Amino acid sequence: MSFDPATFAPRHFLWGFDDGVATITLNRPERKNPLTFDSYDELRDTFWALDKSYDVKAIVLTGAGGNFCSGGDVHEIIGPLTRMDEDGLLAFTRMTGDLVRAMRACPQPVIAAVEGVCAGAGAILAMASDLRFAAPDAKAAFLFTRVGLSGADMGACAILPRIIGHGRAAELLFTGRNMSAEEGAAWGFWNRLADDPLAEAQTLARQLASGPSRAHFVTKKMLDAEWHVSIEEAIEMEARAQAECMQTRDFHRAFEAFANKRQPDFQGD
Repeated sequence: MSFDPATFAPRHFLWGFDDGVATITLNRPERKNPLTFDSYDELRDTFWALDKSYDVKAIVLTGAGGNFCSGGDVHEIIGPLTRMDEDGLLAFTRMTGDLVRAMRACPQPVIAAVEGVCAGAGAILAMASDLRFAAPDAKAAFLFTRVGLSGADMGACAILPRIIGHGRAAELLFTGRNMSAEEGAAWGFWNRLADDPLAEAQTLARQLASGPSRAHFVTKKMLDAEWHVSIEEAIEMEARAQAECMQTRDFHRAFEAFANKRQPDFQGD
C-alpha cells in the first residue's frame, strides 16, 4: 500500500501522527473496540507499510472509551467462523498471525497503552507490542479456551512465555482467566502501571522518536532475531549490528555533543 503518515486516513481505526509518533486508536468504544475481518486486514497492512515509513519513529497502540480491545467481534467474526470450511478457517488464522508478524517486523518500537478490557486478540495485540503500559483497572485475558479453542493463537505459545515465563503463560493460556494489572506488572507483562497509560506511552514514544531512531530499529530487530540463535551466534550478530550503528551520523553527533558538554541532537541518520 502507498503510505504517507501525514495524510493516511484509515477506515477502521483512528490515526494520529505528530513529531515522528504515530498513534493507532481502536475505535468502537460502544463494543469495547472489538476487531472485525476488515480491521484485522487494515491493521496488518498498516504495520507492513510502516516497515518502509521511516518518518514514523515510534508507534502508540491504544483503544477508545476506557477499554483497549475485547478481541474478535462475536457477531462479525466468531459467528461467521462457525460456518467456514477448513480452507476458510486456515486463511483467517494465517491472516491474524500475519498481523503479529507485521507488528514484529516493523522497525518502530510499538507501545501499547491499555485500559479496561484487554481480551483475546486484544491481549495478543498488547503481547505483540514491544512495551506495555496499563491502567490499574486493566484486565488481560487470553480467553481462547472459554470459546473452545486452544491457547495457541497468533503466536501466544511462543511469545507469552518469553515475557512472563512458561508456567505463568501456561496457566493463563489453559484457563483463559483474567490477569489483573498488579499481577501483570509483577510478572513483567506490563512495563509499568499508570493512571493515564496513554499519556505515559506518548511521552516515551516522543522520547524514543527524538533519539537515535536507526539504532532503535536495530535494537528491535535484534531482540527478535536473537530468539532463534545460540549465544555465540547472537554475540556475532550484535557485533555486526553495532559496527553498522557506529557508522551513523547520530553516533558521531553523540560523541561531539559529549565532548562539548551538551545534549546530542539525534536525526535518525
